[in-house]
Amino acid sequence: MKKRTVIISLVFVALGLAGFTAYDNVYLKVNQNIDVFGRVYKEIVSNYVDEVDPEKFMRSGIDGMLETLDPYTVYLAGKGEEDIDLMMHGQYGGVGISIGVRDGVLTVLAPTEGYSAFKQGVKAGDVIIEVDGMKITGTNPDSVRLRVRGEPGTTVRMKVEREGEKNPIEFTLVREQIQVNNVTYTGYVHENVGFIKLERFSRRAGEEVRQAIKELKAKGDLKGIVLDLRDNPGGLLEAAVEVVSKFAPKGSTIVTTRGRKGGEEKVYIVDEEPVAADVPLAILVNKNSASASEIVAGAIQDLDRGIIVGQRSFGKGLVQTIIPLNYNASMKITTARYYIPSGRCIQEIDYLHKNKDGIFAVMPDSLKREFRTAKGRIVKELGGVAPDSVVEDLQHSSYYGELSRKAMFFKFATTYLVKHPVTESEFAVTAGVLKEFEQYLTNQKFEFVEPAEKKLSELKDQMKKEKYSSTSITSVDALISQIHSEKINTFARYSDEMKNELSEELNSRTSGEKGREQASLRHDTQAQIAASLLLNKKIYEGTLKPKK
Repeated sequence: MKKRTVIISLVFVALGLAGFTAYDNVYLKVNQNIDVFGRVYKEIVSNYVDEVDPEKFMRSGIDGMLETLDPYTVYLAGKGEEDIDLMMHGQYGGVGISIGVRDGVLTVLAPTEGYSAFKQGVKAGDVIIEVDGMKITGTNPDSVRLRVRGEPGTTVRMKVEREGEKNPIEFTLVREQIQVNNVTYTGYVHENVGFIKLERFSRRAGEEVRQAIKELKAKGDLKGIVLDLRDNPGGLLEAAVEVVSKFAPKGSTIVTTRGRKGGEEKVYIVDEEPVAADVPLAILVNKNSASASEIVAGAIQDLDRGIIVGQRSFGKGLVQTIIPLNYNASMKITTARYYIPSGRCIQEIDYLHKNKDGIFAVMPDSLKREFRTAKGRIVKELGGVAPDSVVEDLQHSSYYGELSRKAMFFKFATTYLVKHPVTESEFAVTAGVLKEFEQYLTNQKFEFVEPAEKKLSELKDQMKKEKYSSTSITSVDALISQIHSEKINTFARYSDEMKNELSEELNSRTSGEKGREQASLRHDTQAQIAASLLLNKKIYEGTLKPKK
């Protein structure tokens, strides 16, 4: 008996030592490599033939290490810290303007209603030439943002050039606490179907969705809700949980996160009574809907609480945590994967494994595991959230793309409203407006090379190199000539596309982003189809049943 006790004791001691050795070995390697890294860093900064910036050199080393992991694990300092603060709290100190580059100059894209810039008369299309006496050069919007943003209560002077005004206009703007809305539009896409556009997931996202639902109920007979998560890159996991809680039954599991260590599992459930428990629901997603957007869409799908419409989502199933560091810096690090109610993870890319060509591994559809929704519908892991009803997004023409790239819609709206001040809240684009836009393009000497024209020219050059007969080359010339004659009708061919975009741009000038969204809903195919599915009870309920 004593002998057996001694043997058991020795086994436990051996196991303890083995555990200690394995644990200690990791930290031994960490310390050794930190020592080597520090030595290399000091030697280069001290002895390299040219002077090296110590801060930039260290940042390159940190970035290089993190690049071997995933694109979401990043070192944050300066602007990165501001972006995290905006994402988490949804607010910043500023004057309430959106800035971008139009026609090679820094331009006000839109003033935010209710804040200093809007109240004092800054307009979309104003070209920024000075901030606090410093002339603005270059085309980097951050150079203006850094000067305009600041402590609420302080002032900033801004000088702009405005079309129709001979002299620059100077504003003295007061910085305020700018609240960035998560819900950017609430209205009706159909007489009985509400529409909520959710653009981000900061702390107030759940409460804003709650208020949007209450607003829709107060305005009409609500028989369905379309929640638009298209192009929503995500945000806080907790905010996604709160959004789902407005629709899903109390007690439902929304998402589970699991870290590397076994005890790091956390389950998030609906802990409140939903405000829209029985209202038919459709979630709009596309390839740019990611992270928190996919938690919402995936949970709603797995719980069979609503239908998903649009395109397959991005496929980000990783959870990040912000770790504070010294010297006013921090690090965003991937600490867990998340799993939606069916138990599946929707992460698309395995960032730690590459194939022989250096491309990240992606699981083929045939090897993906199947899971079941609450009612038994089959859903698959990895690769994002697949829609229940696939509706492709509107594909714009090359002509439209070139007009947008050269900011023709934006610049025309600025010019048009100088000539024709509009007071009505809703602006209708008539044939006369289209004709004026066509003339504006002519005056601006806008040129467009048709894709077919470009390809035929390339074919002709290749045929010459290959010494094709003159007869063959002449036949290509005839096609090019035919395209040139057709170009006269280019504007007419795409007039519907022109009308839709002009309607959005001009209504955004008269009624802000709300006006733009109202105008866009009229020709938003995905939103219209989602609304029709909600109103057809047979199709809606049939979509949520498992296939026989």
